[in-house]
Amino acid sequence: MNLNDYKLVWADDFDYEGQPDSEKWSYEVGNFQWPNNELQAYTDRTGNIFVKDGKLTIRSVKEQDGEREYTSAKINTRGKASWQYGYFDIRAKFPGGTGSWPAIWMMPYKEKPPIPDWVPKREDGRPDFDNFTKEDWERFPKTPPEDRWPECGEIDIVEHIGRRPNLLLFSLHSGMFNHRMSEPNPFSNHKEYDFIPPDEFHNYSMEWTPDYFEFFVDGKTQFKYERPDVPNDQMHHAWPFDKPYFLIMNTAVGGGLGGPVDDSQLPYVFEIEYVHVYQKK
Repeated sequence: MNLNDYKLVWADDFDYEGQPDSEKWSYEVGNFQWPNNELQAYTDRTGNIFVKDGKLTIRSVKEQDGEREYTSAKINTRGKASWQYGYFDIRAKFPGGTGSWPAIWMMPYKEKPPIPDWVPKREDGRPDFDNFTKEDWERFPKTPPEDRWPECGEIDIVEHIGRRPNLLLFSLHSGMFNHRMSEPNPFSNHKEYDFIPPDEFHNYSMEWTPDYFEFFVDGKTQFKYERPDVPNDQMHHAWPFDKPYFLIMNTAVGGGLGGPVDDSQLPYVFEIEYVHVYQKK
């Protein structure tokens, strides 16, 4: 990877104080059951997310919110910035603590169809599907199969889990290759390090091209995943990565990968010094 081939097209250096820049970031909030059996509610409260001293901080705490026993934060660039290919460089320090599951990742951008007016709303403004009847579901607009996970694709620039403090994960998910398959995902790997990522800041980076993804830690290659050799009519099923994706940063609490939570190790503190996005000149 030659950075001289790229130019900076988007950045947040967190050189301000308060909440994340609303022109760049949106919150995902809610105290319902999030995927993967995660235990947290996500909020936009300053106790969970703030910018200060040149860093963005995502803070996960033991705090009741509805039926959730923990609160945390999750932000994304959906509708504000998306990219197809590029070099992504994030300097961050992961939280320690058994049960923490921080991630820097990407999902494909597509305009969401409006929710029909007849659908009731929860207090948090999200659709309330709890009392939907079979007839309600039949008339509710269907998401095309290619836009559902995992067919839509997912890019995990890096993930960390507190119960394995020296381990990092780097993954791609598609309809053909994902963690629900009986066979191991060839585009998902982990590595154990001789340092503990939560102890200090590191650069987590990824180069995404039409032909491959390459993942880096502190400028050193970790894994490279190349476009598979499959028939064209199966390409989206195997490699749905030729379209724009937006960036997401969050800390989940517990869940399928986070595992059991040790309350004595809370709060979990995820700090990010900057996010830089480059594209080919």
